[in-house]
Amino acid sequence: MKTADLHLHTYFSDGTYTPEELVREALKTELAAIAVADHDTVEGIGPVLEAAKGTDLEVIPGIELTAEYEGSEIHILGYLLEYQNKALREKLTSLKVNRIERVHKILGKLRDADVQLDAEDVFALAGQGTVGRLHIARAMVSKGIVGSTQEAFQRYIGDKSPAYVCGFRYSPQQAIALIREYGGIAVLAHPYTVTRDELILQCIDWGLQGLEAYYPEHNQSLLNFYLRFAREHNLLVTGGSDCHGSAKPEAQIGSIKIPYLLVEKLKETKRLNNAK
Repeated sequence: MKTADLHLHTYFSDGTYTPEELVREALKTELAAIAVADHDTVEGIGPVLEAAKGTDLEVIPGIELTAEYEGSEIHILGYLLEYQNKALREKLTSLKVNRIERVHKILGKLRDADVQLDAEDVFALAGQGTVGRLHIARAMVSKGIVGSTQEAFQRYIGDKSPAYVCGFRYSPQQAIALIREYGGIAVLAHPYTVTRDELILQCIDWGLQGLEAYYPEHNQSLLNFYLRFAREHNLLVTGGSDCHGSAKPEAQIGSIKIPYLLVEKLKETKRLNNAK
């Protein structure tokens, strides 16, 4: 049976894989399709498509937009969007600037907690990609401040931790609207992080079309719940490993595989959206 992993990151955001490495690892796990879903950027899609040329691997254009709702992060995946659209890319540039500002705010909070970390060490890890908390965590590990990225999140920069800063530019409604505006299908990423079901219902009213039901942190009970929720509310179902390469070694590419039928349903919904 053909399978897919629809939540992968490259070094264009906070993953460590180059496009070539991502394709190579996907082929090793015998995936038929992958989706590049970097944080707040589409810059990695073209290079991954190029790396996959001459192989049987299908590459689905995607993005993972970070939004803020009442002080908490909400992540919205966008699939099959017009990633080459110039206006879209210009809007995403402002998010990259926003992320840089956020890093400086987090580092300021770390200093208040007597944790010294230079911005240059964080941005060196990010390179030309969108910078995020995982880069901060990796820099903390490299400087010996913590023993693992998990410890960095648990003690310092995770949600509700002392140095956490939200401050993202978009609301969930705006993130969904942006994806839909450029022809994409909006899907709620790792819904277990959204503790209020009524917010998911609100997102549906705003144009959300799917749930990432298959996810590493979803046990069988949660998976069943989200599959039932999706069925009851006529939502698409997606899933993926949320692989970041060596930055999150516990989440390996292909560790979550979904039936290719779910990719076909995404494509059919894209056709129906275009026909409206």
